[in-house]
Amino acid sequence: MLISRKELDDRLRGAARAWLDEALAEAAHAAAHPDADSGNPPWELRFASAGRHCGLEHADSVRALLLIEARAGLTAVTRLYEQGTAAERRAVLLTLHRLDLGATALPLVEDALRTNDTRLVAAAVGPYGAAHLDAHGWRHAVLKCLFTEVPVEALDRLGERAGGDAELARMLGDFAAERTAAGRAVPAGLRTVLDLTAPAPATAPTSTEESR
Repeated sequence: MLISRKELDDRLRGAARAWLDEALAEAAHAAAHPDADSGNPPWELRFASAGRHCGLEHADSVRALLLIEARAGLTAVTRLYEQGTAAERRAVLLTLHRLDLGATALPLVEDALRTNDTRLVAAAVGPYGAAHLDAHGWRHAVLKCLFTEVPVEALDRLGERAGGDAELARMLGDFAAERTAAGRAVPAGLRTVLDLTAPAPATAPTSTEESR
């Protein structure tokens, strides 16, 4: 879970807090001078070393703040994702919805969903993925979570996107049948999602409507 700058300041010791101040200043400078991007700006080096300086438990939050402060565009987030470790890629995915990217970073989500790294899969189905994956892609993201045992609670807007989705219900039924035929357990989360796909019950007419 990402935490705020104030929460980080409360938790970081003096040296780590000073490092973060310097890193965010470099990111802000990059945002103010976008034409000066050499392809290896200082704040991106800070992005990679966040865990070493601020602790692994705070690395996602520090990296998210750097991306936001730098107003990172598609070129930067793609570079950081493609060149980064799994932890760095996760931080990029977790921050996409807080950047002004529209749907342009969707290929990064799609790449993460092709892996079997549960950290990346869980991050890929967060707010950005929920907002920009089309129906086909989102249904397969649901199945990916079930296949890799990522809790379905990681799926942002699950109730909204699964509601009344008959095709998703069919795919879930096929997945469950395949698992059962292979003698493998059906993930508990499948029933949770399947229940959400049920059509909404018809609303009874009001007394006013009945009188018309």
